[in-house]
Amino acid sequence: MVVVVLEEMRIRSLGVIDDAVVELSPGFTAVTGETGAGKTMVVTSLGLLLGGRADPALVRIGAGKAVVEGRVTVPAEASAAVRAEEAGAELDDGALLISRTVSAEGRSRAHLGGRSVPVGLLAELADELVAVHGQTDQQGLLKLTRQRQALDRYAGDAVAVPLAKYAEAYRRLRAVTAELDEITTRARERAQEADMLRFGLDEIAGVEPRAGEDTELAEEAERLGHAEALSSAATAAHAALAGDPEDPEGIDAATLVAGAQRALEAVRSHDPALAALADRIGEIGILLGDVAGELAGYADDLDADPLRLAAVEERRAALGALTRKYGEYEKGVAAVLSWAERSAARLTELDGDDERIGELTAERDVLRSELGGLAQALTDARTEAAERFAAAVTAELASLAMPHARVSFDIRQTEDPEGVEVGGRTVACGPTGADEVELLLAPHPGAPPRPIAKGASGGELSRVMLAVEVVFAGTDPVPTYLFDEVDAGVGGKAAVEIGRRLARLAKSAQVVVVTHLPQVAAFADRQLLVEKTNDGSVTRSGVKVLEGEDRVRELSRMLAGQEDSQTARAHAEELLAAARADA
Repeated sequence: MVVVVLEEMRIRSLGVIDDAVVELSPGFTAVTGETGAGKTMVVTSLGLLLGGRADPALVRIGAGKAVVEGRVTVPAEASAAVRAEEAGAELDDGALLISRTVSAEGRSRAHLGGRSVPVGLLAELADELVAVHGQTDQQGLLKLTRQRQALDRYAGDAVAVPLAKYAEAYRRLRAVTAELDEITTRARERAQEADMLRFGLDEIAGVEPRAGEDTELAEEAERLGHAEALSSAATAAHAALAGDPEDPEGIDAATLVAGAQRALEAVRSHDPALAALADRIGEIGILLGDVAGELAGYADDLDADPLRLAAVEERRAALGALTRKYGEYEKGVAAVLSWAERSAARLTELDGDDERIGELTAERDVLRSELGGLAQALTDARTEAAERFAAAVTAELASLAMPHARVSFDIRQTEDPEGVEVGGRTVACGPTGADEVELLLAPHPGAPPRPIAKGASGGELSRVMLAVEVVFAGTDPVPTYLFDEVDAGVGGKAAVEIGRRLARLAKSAQVVVVTHLPQVAAFADRQLLVEKTNDGSVTRSGVKVLEGEDRVRELSRMLAGQEDSQTARAHAEELLAAARADA
């Protein structure tokens, strides 16, 4: 068994606590003190360390922030240690250091093993490390959802395995049903959409645009629109380079370059540098000849046909009309072709509605049948687990001074003509199955089983919750349990039995209890006293371990409100002796 122990917490500027260290130990630790002394801040502090909600109102008045630090021994092989190391945390001599800071402005930060981490990671680790129970948890147990979750947790894989399959089938059925409803209820809109797409595709097909065509046509239109100027420029440039046949006396670039080359050729043998220049001039002459030839060909090939220009402009107008209707004008034909591609795919989808409706209907029927079978499997597994769970909790209640109480579960389904068939009935189904699970309590013989929300007093509810947690400890244990006044509304013999049961639970786990009952505190292996100073704050000296005479005095105060009452002291010593004997 992996041993995990919460060793200590340091609390600064939280509520009434100024700066205090809470030293914990394995076994059963009871936290006591006067009302308002700050006992509950121990629970609040642990809640912050475990990723609970950060309330800036908890920050002590005058302080900029509240800080809670905790030290938890976690063996390296524990899954919590592995998860922490994956997040970059480091163990400190076998211990995991956890820190939570809450500013007065509401900002919250978390650190794990020296590394800043999301608060959610602390909550993730909390599920494996500590079970916290207080008054709000008792109220939570009244909710049907929490009762079903408790039963499913107890059942383990017997419910978890079919529930995972059920959840996947349920998710797929919802998706199929939603798509089927969307197709059938929007049939008219989809038909109109198909007609619009078909018209657009036909219009585009009639024009037959080609990728890049608009750019090519724009260039051609520009050329045709300035054909005369282009021809004149090309002819003049050709004459300047190669000469004008109508002006034999004119001087052209080719003649000048040829003359320069002849002048250098005559003396090139006398200087290599000059010979190199002569070669470069020769290359210029060749280049001039090539350019002149291309200018002549350009001028001859230039088409100044006004009919061609009209045809180009007409084609551009047709493409522009498509662009304005089916694309972005700046992107031209490319946007039109992209729209056509998407629309063709969408039209195929819309035209296949009848076929798709048939496919979806068939899949829905198969899924509904499958879901009904899985829901029945869940009901069977829950029913079997409920009998064992109820028997175990009933046995625990007998140990908690409720010897005649009986706990049972009511597992039922709700008729729904739109639901799925389970056990020959058409019932409603949700994400977790078809079952409504309710915990019932018959507190004494002859009393009918009633929902615990109606049939349990505050003290009975406290004991039911404790019994449930003790049963969980035998099947799905966590290393540390923290109870905040789980004994509320309880007194006398029932309080003694709660103390005894907590002591038994502490033999296999660390148990920390915030209590006001001496009968419970007497069973603790260690008792911590939380007390205020004269200025109303709790300091380092305000949280101390009680031993010997000090513990007797505190139990006396809890019993009679008087530390020095001889009768209360005698009763306190009797409680301690009885608790030690029971251990």
